[in-house]
Amino acid sequence: TQAARQTTNNSNECKENGPNNIAAQTFTFRELATATKNFRSECLVGEGGFGRVYKGQLSTGQTIAVKQLDRNGVQGNKEFLVEVLMLSLLHHPNLVNLIGYCADGDQRLLVYEYMSLGSLEDHLLDVPHDQKPLDWYKRMKIALHSAKGLDYLHYKANPPVIYRDLKASNILLEKDFHAKLSDFGLAKLGPTGDKTHVSTRVMGTYGYCAPEYQRTGQLTPMSDVYSFGVVLLELITGRRAIDTKRSNHEQNLVTWAHPYFSNAARYPELADPLLNGDFPVKGLNQAVAIAAMCLQEEETARPLMSDVVTALSFLTLSPQDDDDSPFLTESSPDSDYTECINHPSQDHRDQMSQERQKALAEAMEWGSTHTALSRATSINSSCA
Repeated sequence: TQAARQTTNNSNECKENGPNNIAAQTFTFRELATATKNFRSECLVGEGGFGRVYKGQLSTGQTIAVKQLDRNGVQGNKEFLVEVLMLSLLHHPNLVNLIGYCADGDQRLLVYEYMSLGSLEDHLLDVPHDQKPLDWYKRMKIALHSAKGLDYLHYKANPPVIYRDLKASNILLEKDFHAKLSDFGLAKLGPTGDKTHVSTRVMGTYGYCAPEYQRTGQLTPMSDVYSFGVVLLELITGRRAIDTKRSNHEQNLVTWAHPYFSNAARYPELADPLLNGDFPVKGLNQAVAIAAMCLQEEETARPLMSDVVTALSFLTLSPQDDDDSPFLTESSPDSDYTECINHPSQDHRDQMSQERQKALAEAMEWGSTHTALSRATSINSSCA
């Protein structure tokens, strides 16, 4: 089929440019049926437009997650082949590990490592009344891990990859809330050489897609940066990207939050009520500023994911560390940095870039100093 030929072309390109070979195991349908007790409902852990996900156990004792694709679902044969290809070639601590797949007859199943804590959506957007909500530092840790996964895809994978479907349900969590990106069926190889974008049919999830991608079908790494901004805003607010249960003006998260971006004094009003005010105001201000930068209408005004990783790495620090950081300074509505973030006109764009680099340099300098001080304290304690 044309889809299979296209995927074969992508496979050849990946093999020519990347050092890894396809390493995923092949499983028989019988093996996976046995592992999931014939796909019993008690083993069902997730469901969506693509099909169902079951928890299973291989004969080796390894716990796995088995995604059984719905033959009439949104993820077709092409997406299945793309996902096998992508996850076989891509390896990073913040990408879910594909163990293998099954393509017996018309069966299409993917076998992943089992992520014991489910998805970010389970812990952030579908929180039962008897479940403790995510605290601020866990939220920032999940944001950082997701950013690291995207940074790897954009700038360290060869060839580069655009994820195209970042959302809370695709961020999976294991013990200690270590986060990994999953579901690569919509991923695309990024532009190479002199190309600035790849053109493709608009896919993804409403509420997370970058506006320029929705308009033109032109996909760049900055499209993922916008989606990340939406997820970061979800982590800050505890609100869904699209929530039709809310009043009309609050249904779209980005539209609702946008007026707050122009007034840093109102940033704390964006905080999830479930946090009960238990968050560092400095850290929240910086997180909102990062989200606002990622959500710029003009894609060239958005930061690189490497910049985002650097900034977020200092928002996951403990409260004691937080107070000493010159990077997490109190934001004021009329600060130059905030002005650049909120009003990225052509005149401000160069200044915004310079201010961002300055802030990141200050953050890294503080990080080095803090690490040295911690090491010295540890040595003194052991000597005592």
